[in-house]
Amino acid sequence: MKNKNIYWGLFLIVILAFSVVFIQLNSRAEKGEDADADSHEKIEKLLKKMTIEEKIGQLMMVGFKGTEKSSEITELIEQKHIGGVIYFDRNMKSPKQVARLSNSLQQTADQSTHSLPLMVAIDQEGGDIIRMKERVSPLPAQQDLGKNASIEDMYKVAKLNGTELGSMGININFAPVLDLSKTDKRSFGQDPEKVYQYGKKAIQGLNDVSVTGALKHFPGNGRSEIDPHVETSSVEANQLDLENSDIYPFKQIISEMDNQKFFVMVTHIKYPAYDKEKPASLSKIIIGDLLRGKLKYEGLVVTDDLEMGAVNKYFSYEDMGKQAILAGADLLLVCHEYFHELEVYNGLLQAVKAGEVPMDRINESVKRVLTYKLNNMKQTKADPDKAEKVVKNPESIKYIESLSEDK
Repeated sequence: MKNKNIYWGLFLIVILAFSVVFIQLNSRAEKGEDADADSHEKIEKLLKKMTIEEKIGQLMMVGFKGTEKSSEITELIEQKHIGGVIYFDRNMKSPKQVARLSNSLQQTADQSTHSLPLMVAIDQEGGDIIRMKERVSPLPAQQDLGKNASIEDMYKVAKLNGTELGSMGININFAPVLDLSKTDKRSFGQDPEKVYQYGKKAIQGLNDVSVTGALKHFPGNGRSEIDPHVETSSVEANQLDLENSDIYPFKQIISEMDNQKFFVMVTHIKYPAYDKEKPASLSKIIIGDLLRGKLKYEGLVVTDDLEMGAVNKYFSYEDMGKQAILAGADLLLVCHEYFHELEVYNGLLQAVKAGEVPMDRINESVKRVLTYKLNNMKQTKADPDKAEKVVKNPESIKYIESLSEDK
């Protein structure tokens, strides 16, 4: 009888323990659902309050000149409600200075009507594509990582890169490059499976230190020998060939990872197998039907720089923003000239007012931008002194040097 009581008591304890665990899990799930509902409600309210001008501004990311906040970038943030900025060497002379610049720009954005944080981006790929090269860790080119580094090393390099960028107030890195190429230093190589695996690790490494990566240049421009900075070109492969090779790394990452954790940057190159007329960045067939429809990508789509020769020789700045948004892009990248930035902004604004771009199309993209900002940008203030210690510290240099040693 005594043993029966003991067993009965143990049984009750186990039941009670399971009940407690179930209640806790249920409570967490409900809290998560509540948080999602709160976030959705907040975004809907914001959307209703925003003017057309504020919405258009949030769909642009711009570059500017100088290592301090200029009158031009201040005006773009305050008057045009620009949603993001991109840094180049011209903006960067030391980690401390970059952190201060990021704080200064965020402060200006914070003082606007809706206090929306700025997306602060950079192209920090490694190899030749490194901003402020002498003052940051010597990141290897993707080609070298593809040849010499393990997949775990890829993750560590991306995390190290993200840690340095984050310390300077940079929250988006336009990397990794997923283009397939045997010769391009920016590419992990020609093997689609390897490019996908290394690209995925690069995104994870950045994400784990709160930096967002971007897959580029969709749908893969490794076959082109012509630099889109200078001129347009066409990739003549058929759809099946492209989807089994060039597009494969994008497709795999999109299907396996949280689409809110990375952007997709679309190239200006043409793909006649999909669209005979327009470059990918302005093509509804490639962005809307292929990337959104077939691959089911739900995150932010960003254009490559609209000032590149591949598009600016054939389209006006007033028209480019309109065409890209109609194609399904969410973020228009204009990297250099203030007047071109104004032309893109004003061109899109006029197109919306004239009814050439439906408000629903604008709201769809603004909603994606707001979702990203409210869910992924909790901390925007950088510590300049910490940045000076974190960036290019001896341990990071030692680790990167170990990657090139014979193993």
